[in-house]
Amino acid sequence: MDIMRSGSRPSGKGPADYFTGTVRTDAPFAGSGNLSGTTVTFEPGARTAWHTHPLGQTIIITFGLGRVQREGGAIEEVRPGDIVFFAPGEKHWHGAGPDNAMSHIAIAEMKDGKVVDWLEHVSDADYAGEVRS
Repeated sequence: MDIMRSGSRPSGKGPADYFTGTVRTDAPFAGSGNLSGTTVTFEPGARTAWHTHPLGQTIIITFGLGRVQREGGAIEEVRPGDIVFFAPGEKHWHGAGPDNAMSHIAIAEMKDGKVVDWLEHVSDADYAGEVRS
């Protein structure tokens, strides 16, 4: 058993290469094998760039009101308690709503030493697109 105490690791800033807006990462963890995850907090309007995961990704919304979108799909609102699974190789993004912060726990597995492939940023126009709630 290994307990990682809350506050034992400093918060990190989401790199501008992969995020738009103010994003904080906390409590990164690695499970057995290739499992990894982190808690991510997005300030209003903040979001990831488009990206994919070789073995998929699960996010668990823990706070606020957010948005998720897969390539070719509608923007969906997400709320605390919602769980979103992105299939392996599915191009997607996720982040906060325009007026609300959002936090989630992001969990993914590594394949051949890689957990994510980062792509282009989500444009302001695409982020402001039609939302399905």
